[in-house]
Amino acid sequence: MEHSAHTGQHAEHGQHGHPAEHGHQAGHGHRADHEGHGHHGGGSWRTAAQATLHCLTGCAVGEVLGQVIGVGLGLHNGATVALSIALAFVFGYALTMRGVLRAGLPFRDALKVALAADTVSILVMELIDNGVMVAVPGAMDAGLGQLLFWVSLAGSLALAFVVTVPVNRWLIGRGRGHAVVHAHH
Repeated sequence: MEHSAHTGQHAEHGQHGHPAEHGHQAGHGHRADHEGHGHHGGGSWRTAAQATLHCLTGCAVGEVLGQVIGVGLGLHNGATVALSIALAFVFGYALTMRGVLRAGLPFRDALKVALAADTVSILVMELIDNGVMVAVPGAMDAGLGQLLFWVSLAGSLALAFVVTVPVNRWLIGRGRGHAVVHAHH
């Protein structure tokens, strides 16, 4: 299943990974590319970055929306963070579910795939980006019209991406995370 998920992943992202090209890795436990020793020049890093970017898209929509609503309404910092995290999970899962629902999976199965694919990635991203927002002096108290708010939010999302790429690479290398999504495309 791991090999078919990886091959489907290349096909989905248009990387023209031919099955014959991956066949030689099957005898090596499919670890060559995922350990950084493959012939693809770090293709597993590219795959992890693509999966993280996909996850970041949903997370960022929820995170920005939560921060904007919380700060705009003058909510307590804890309530704003909780709202941002909840919306990041909702939008992150919804983005993944959209793709697998299009592939014909029933809603319940699509939800299971989204939970398996995105939970760890979203959790890591949310810990980093909300941690940064809380740690930057004045960022959570800055108004929506202040540069400090937007620079802190953009920086927190960028840092979350950088930290989450290796996590996703590790998960995908073990047939988890976004690897489970690609089995359904």
